[in-house]
Amino acid sequence: MHRKAIKHLRAADPALGEVIARVGPYKLVPRAEGTHFDHVVRSIVGQQLSGQAARTIYQRVLDLKGGKCPTPADFLKFPVATLRAAGLSGRKVEYVKELAQRTHDGSLAIQKIHEMDDPAVMETLVSVRGIGPWTAQMVLMFRLGRPDVFPELDLGVQKAVQKLRRMRKLPTPKQMTKIGATYAPYRTYAAWYLWRSLELPEE
Repeated sequence: MHRKAIKHLRAADPALGEVIARVGPYKLVPRAEGTHFDHVVRSIVGQQLSGQAARTIYQRVLDLKGGKCPTPADFLKFPVATLRAAGLSGRKVEYVKELAQRTHDGSLAIQKIHEMDDPAVMETLVSVRGIGPWTAQMVLMFRLGRPDVFPELDLGVQKAVQKLRRMRKLPTPKQMTKIGATYAPYRTYAAWYLWRSLELPEE
């Protein structure tokens, strides 16, 4: 699929094609370890944090279970103060506990999201407080490996599009959706290359 996707993107957007040539092979590999629940907890923990800070706090959460991923039942038992001491904000503690409760009682079919289509995954995840469209899109891309997701609200992708299209201002969500449509059905590939383009040295 990689070859077909890249051929499509080069034809759809020659400027992105130049980025693809400079970046090289597509290397997004979905995170397969653990459960879907673990991955979503990690996503909530990492919201609005740098990668390093998110990893540090998530490791502290794992340390609460001796280095293993806590189960929904574990999160329900952890005192709020314990999770706060690990580095989670009060809001994130609420979000993780709600996710754990709904997973534990079966009202949220999170362990079956791999069987759902993209809109159903989005609907399932955003029904949880603290999970917005951006977090749900990251789960689709980095957990489920879906090929056609374009995170139009992601600041990095917006900056990359602004640079690629030589726009004076950041593109609006409406403009992002329209631009993303030209990359379908391989919008995940386009987003990955757009992120990578920000790391390229200036020519």
